[in-house]
Amino acid sequence: MLSWIDGQSAELLSVKDRGLAYGDGLFATLGVRHGVPQLLERQLARLALGCRRLALPCEQSLLRNELLAFAAQMGGGVLKLIITRGDGQRGYAAPQPCQVRRILQAAPRPSYPAVNAAHGVQLFPCLTRLAEQPLLAGIKHLNRLEQVLARAEWQSDMYAEGLMCDATGRVVEAVYSNLFVVQAGQLLTPALTRCGVAGVMRAELLAQAMQLGITVLEQDLSYAQLLAADEVFVCNSLYGVWPVCGLAGHDWPVGPLTRKLQAIADDLLGC
Repeated sequence: MLSWIDGQSAELLSVKDRGLAYGDGLFATLGVRHGVPQLLERQLARLALGCRRLALPCEQSLLRNELLAFAAQMGGGVLKLIITRGDGQRGYAAPQPCQVRRILQAAPRPSYPAVNAAHGVQLFPCLTRLAEQPLLAGIKHLNRLEQVLARAEWQSDMYAEGLMCDATGRVVEAVYSNLFVVQAGQLLTPALTRCGVAGVMRAELLAQAMQLGITVLEQDLSYAQLLAADEVFVCNSLYGVWPVCGLAGHDWPVGPLTRKLQAIADDLLGC
């Protein structure tokens, strides 16, 4: 498997790395086609936000050049980038100065069932709740234990994704996707100011919808509002858009706005 650490071909990582010890870092998952990383500018923007939040000194131009070079070498598939605070001693206090570590890994692109995009997916109603932490909300930090626990809740192939709510029952996202609903022609997605990951495909679809003149709202979403929606879909940067056709016995049709945004996502990803 192709992998780089700090710009050099390598597979061995120090046991002192704070990403391993504390989840002290960030990650991003980028689709790569024909040697080009997809949605690169949005990925870099979210990484920059995450670095500011965690006070990780990471030079954007270096990161951009490294991602481009690595993607060109791998050709196609999935590129995973991990940024950690580097090595540290025992204890939470961060080393001063720190030596940020950049880890890049290549993997094959996942093969999702065609039925997911064509006819929609069922969501599993996860019992695992997302904890509120505004300082970490929106960024893709390395601690994904809530998602690990949520994904362990179902084994059946009947479910392609799981719905996650916060501790008060507000709908937030899916396990590895963002969630949108359509109500009376308006596009609504949960606000991610308390918890959740602000996906790059989510950001792109919000921007595209506004350019089309569609009313876009980012706000709290209750479970009752979700059930009352006209259309529901999930999205991420690898598969694009999947309509949601069911959740806990409730069904939704695959609607026209979902199909419009799905076509936009497919064009962006070269599907």
